[in-house]
Amino acid sequence: MATDRRLAALLLALVAAVAAPASAQAPALDSLARRLMSIPAPLGYESVMADSIAALLRGNGNVSRDRAGNVLLSLGSGSPARLIACPLDEPGWVVGGVRDDGYLTIRRLAGSMARDADERLEGQRITLVGSKGPVPGVVGVRSIHLTRGRSGSGGPFTVDNAYVDVGASSADEARALGVDVTTPLVLDKRPHAYGEGLLAAPEAGTRAACAALVRAASGARVRGSATVAFVVEQRLSARGLRTILNQRGPFADVVVLGAADSITSEVAVDSIRTGASSRAARWRVRVRHRGTPVETVSLTDTRALEVRLERWLAGGAP
Repeated sequence: MATDRRLAALLLALVAAVAAPASAQAPALDSLARRLMSIPAPLGYESVMADSIAALLRGNGNVSRDRAGNVLLSLGSGSPARLIACPLDEPGWVVGGVRDDGYLTIRRLAGSMARDADERLEGQRITLVGSKGPVPGVVGVRSIHLTRGRSGSGGPFTVDNAYVDVGASSADEARALGVDVTTPLVLDKRPHAYGEGLLAAPEAGTRAACAALVRAASGARVRGSATVAFVVEQRLSARGLRTILNQRGPFADVVVLGAADSITSEVAVDSIRTGASSRAARWRVRVRHRGTPVETVSLTDTRALEVRLERWLAGGAP
């Protein structure tokens, strides 16, 4: 009889574990940050990243996608109504042409980019978001036989100098990989750990901030109601954020996450215009080498941001 009772208790525990919401099982911060840093999300092509975020949030509340493609998690109810958002998009380029020899030429994607973004491409590994899945490639270093007849061969490296090698020897081979004109591409996504809890990757700071927000929102205690948003096309006039403000606002408080170089504390706080006749607080995690292929964030700073987010969601002071 005692054995039967123990067996029944064990079965009940197993059923409860299977049925438990995912909110209690948020991945560890370092593994989650690495996961998000590994996913390409060029401006306008954030769907894979958005799908991954949505899967992580299921079980924490009402998860939805709006017409812009934002991922929204609704927590709590009543007043005050607040919004916290983390951008998903990153700078990128698109294929401008497929040469007969299999090399690709490229152009910038729309949206804001650093002036020297093109210079950071030369000699770098890249990932193309092809129609058949990710395609690895490299941006060649300028050589006389490739750049002959193209502009700017003696000045700073630009997209006019860029040739992408995907290992194809003809245009047909390149297209067979799922690559063609307008295929987007980004700097290669391979997080690199070094030092004491440091992670380097393109857009490492914002990706780490999004990881902190996923964890903070998992099982969060919320005062009033909070919309946790992972927004698309932030670099294109904050289109994703403006969609939420127009559809769900007004909000008593709005916070937008990001990254900043050369700040003295783990999180910098300032204000920005949201594009909807209102202002938002901007919380930016500290990074090194901002905007480069080796942008670096500290996991210690990221944990501090997570704690700050948990406190803010619970109604505490930021």
